[in-house]
Amino acid sequence: MSPLQKLVENELSQPVDPRVAAFATAIASEYGEASRAVLFYGSCLRTTELDGQMLDFYLIVSSYEAAYGKSWLVSANKLLPPNVFPAEHDGLVAKIAVLSEEDFARLNRPDASAVSVWARFAQPSRLVWCAGKDARTKAVKAIESASITLFELTIPVLGTQPQTPVRIYHHGFALTYGAELRAERSNRSGSVVDADLGRYEQFGQATMATLQQHHPSDASILTAPVAEKRWKKLRRNGKLLTLARLAKASGTYAGGIDYLAWKINRHAGTDYVIKPWQRKWPIVGAITMLPRLIAGGAIK
Repeated sequence: MSPLQKLVENELSQPVDPRVAAFATAIASEYGEASRAVLFYGSCLRTTELDGQMLDFYLIVSSYEAAYGKSWLVSANKLLPPNVFPAEHDGLVAKIAVLSEEDFARLNRPDASAVSVWARFAQPSRLVWCAGKDARTKAVKAIESASITLFELTIPVLGTQPQTPVRIYHHGFALTYGAELRAERSNRSGSVVDADLGRYEQFGQATMATLQQHHPSDASILTAPVAEKRWKKLRRNGKLLTLARLAKASGTYAGGIDYLAWKINRHAGTDYVIKPWQRKWPIVGAITMLPRLIAGGAIK
């Protein structure tokens, strides 16, 4: 096991609030033998605030057919992963993103079509439920790829300045925030790193050592023009995928447009109020929201 894998495994194994663990067990139980792992991540993990917040989970399943049976949800999850669902347990609420083990591994790699998965798992997460040793090993390997992906795509665009781990994370997360329609304020990506500098320094050093093992002569690392072209494509894909996933969520996520408004107001400091007709027609309602919010700087 590489030093980076050891760091990932140790971080995933750190304890969480018992209510989070119970919630994860309930999620896994709902999907039965299809469940492979439940990961807890995001702002609630960083702040440890649970009450009145929206928790974030990823449910990793063996396959979409095993998770859903014969359902249109299989095609939806394959075509535009992940599917996202709301959940409640013991007074807590959450959103659950569902990915197969195969897609989870693929979407953490440098050739992923968008940043949404690896950008999140280059940050701290917890493995709060697991089906067994094999599922744990696959989760660790997939999450190890997240920081490697961020470094491989970010280092080439940093120029000749000193490439410290913290600087790479700062710049890399700023690029990922620019590759999605995000409601957070402009300094949010930096504050994520600054809140746990020791963690990112440690993970960064291990990531750089792993990259050196992969590319001992630097011959396989992307050139700056190739990396810039890749980021341009990720920015284009990210904006389009955000809109497409929003449209898909209208069929899988009850009250999705209210959640969107809540998240925007929470992170951007706005007071956008959803109108009744927007709840009735959530796709059209969300589309009409976006131009105003983008123009006002709430979404970047």
